[in-house]
Order: sequence, then C-alpha cells, then structure tokens
Amino acid sequence: MRNGLKTAVLLGALSGIVIGIGALLGGTTGVIIAAVLALGINGYAYYNSDKLAIKAMQAREVTEYQAPELYAMVRELSHKANQPMPRLYIAPTQQPNAFATGRNPQNAAVAVTEGILRILSPRELRGVIGHELSHVYNRDILISSVAGALASMITSLTYILYFRGAMGRGGGNPLVILALMLLAPMAAGIIRMGVSRSREYQADKSGAELTGDPMALASALKKIERGVDQVPMRADSPAASEAHLMISNPLRGGGMANLFRTHPPTEDRVQRLQAMSRGIR
Repeated sequence: MRNGLKTAVLLGALSGIVIGIGALLGGTTGVIIAAVLALGINGYAYYNSDKLAIKAMQAREVTEYQAPELYAMVRELSHKANQPMPRLYIAPTQQPNAFATGRNPQNAAVAVTEGILRILSPRELRGVIGHELSHVYNRDILISSVAGALASMITSLTYILYFRGAMGRGGGNPLVILALMLLAPMAAGIIRMGVSRSREYQADKSGAELTGDPMALASALKKIERGVDQVPMRADSPAASEAHLMISNPLRGGGMANLFRTHPPTEDRVQRLQAMSRGIR
C-alpha cells in the first residue's frame, strides 16, 4: 500500500507540473499538441516494449528443450500466480542481469543474461524470476509508460512556452521561461525515477511473496550488484536505453547521477527482504 501510494503521489506531481505549465501557456492548444505527441510516442513504446527491449539486448528466444531448468522455473511460478507462461529469452552478455517486459501477462517476455545464469544458484535464480514476473503482474510497464508520457509532455510544453516567447506571442517573463526549461524537465526526470524506484521495491516484495523465499532474492541481489560492478554496461550501448527494466541498474555513476537512479540502493532492498523473512512488515 505504501509503494502504491508513493507511486500515485509521484504521478500526481508530474500531472501537477503539466497543469502548471499549461496554465502559463494561457491556452489548451499547446497542451493538447504536447499530450498527443507524448502519448503517441510512449504509446508506441508501451505496445512494443517487449520487442524494443529484446532487440536492444540482442536476446534470443529459447525453448523448453534448450533451457529446461529455466523453463520449468518460470512455468512453476507462472502457474502458482495463475498466469500464462511468458516467452523466455537469454541475452549474450556476461553482465549478470535480468528483465521482464510486455504490456500484460499475455504479451510478456522474461529475459536473463548468460552472466546471471553463470553466477546464481537455482534458488537465487528463482527469486529473480519471481521479481521479474511481478513487474508484469503489477502492470509496471503501463505505470512507467504513464510516467514517461507525463515527463515527455512537460519537456514538450516547456519548449512550446519558449518558442511562444521567442516569437513575441506573450510567452511571459524570459527569465521564468528559461528557468522552466532547465528545471521542469529535471524535476520531471527526478520524479519519474522516483516512480521507477518505487516499482522496484514493490516487485521485490511481490516476487518474494510469490516465491515464498525473500532471502533467495536478497542473496541474488548482492551477487548481481558485485557482478555489475565488475562488468558495467557502457552508457552508449543500445541496451542502456532499457536500463530501467533490469533487476539491477546496469550502469554506474555517482554524484548528480544518483538523483536519476532507476533503482533503489541494493543494501536497502536487501534489508527490506531480510525484514520480510523475519516476518516484519
């Protein structure tokens, strides 16, 4: 409930920024144009999220014959959740990571890297699979798409406001417009990352409940964190655009980059899972 409320508050904050900038524009036409563009772009990403992510990771689909243990693990947890079996993929990278995507359980895909298969035990891998399936069952692709659409609208609206002022159409105080151009997209990005972090916490909890083994996921997260430190993803890699989908942030950075983290600190996630295993809510 706490994670759901936090997500709602953050999405509400994004909506509030949109409304505020719209009020400064003094009309609805610009808001409508920005909304249509943002919804169109993010709608395409939402409906094609599985294809885009799989392509970016260069993952290959595997059958039950090719990956029997992985297939059996996913089938068991899907059946336990009373959900359809997703498509399974393996990405040819040595960084240990995993992700799930798809707009609903009927169009879901779960992918793991060769690196994660190499370092995790079957019990730990099962914990990771539970987390990834929970992203699909919790409709996190939809939530992130809504957050992305609102953030895109904010960026579009600030540019509309700027060009109205530049063309002498009553855009308002130039200093205010400049501040909005710099600060509004940054604020939208920070809030959007807050939504992403909230959904990671929720997937940890839901996944641990699905598997009945919070410590398996906690152990996996610690191993994955060490593995990512050893094999970080390049920021200019095509797969970097899908970093928010991974169970652990595949990129590394500090300072201001922490404001835009798509994932909570691993230590915090592990502590919450340890508390779950002790029966503390």
